[in-house]
Amino acid sequence: MRLVRPQNKVFRVQRPGCTYVTAFSNHWLCLFPQHGPGRKHQRRIALTPWQQEIVEVHPWELVRGLVHSDGCRITNWATRMVGGQRKRYEYPRYFFANKSEDILNLYCRTLDALGVQWKAARQSNRAHNISVARRASVALMDAHVGPKW
Repeated sequence: MRLVRPQNKVFRVQRPGCTYVTAFSNHWLCLFPQHGPGRKHQRRIALTPWQQEIVEVHPWELVRGLVHSDGCRITNWATRMVGGQRKRYEYPRYFFANKSEDILNLYCRTLDALGVQWKAARQSNRAHNISVARRASVALMDAHVGPKW
């Protein structure tokens, strides 16, 4: 598929089922105050009242967007002794990592509202990780988040 952008620039959409949207305005900061100069983990990220209303109506869409941008679903494994023999077992798990405390708090508050159990795992000065590993919570995430595209 070929599309034409402003200034008559032509580009190709690489994936079927995906929509590429662009918009240009000097007023984006009025609508999205989270966007701005500097690194996102060094500036305040807070939802405006109209954004919070949308999240309250569509919380899974926020969780899906965050996981698909800064998270993953993996198959984790561990070993334990069973009957004197070491056995390996595997289980699915979701991770979300971000350096922004505000974004992590937004993600965790939304998971709490949805009844998803999570744990935090801090890794020195790198991004902070949120893990969802409980079977019922992973099943909820699988039903609403799904695989990345």
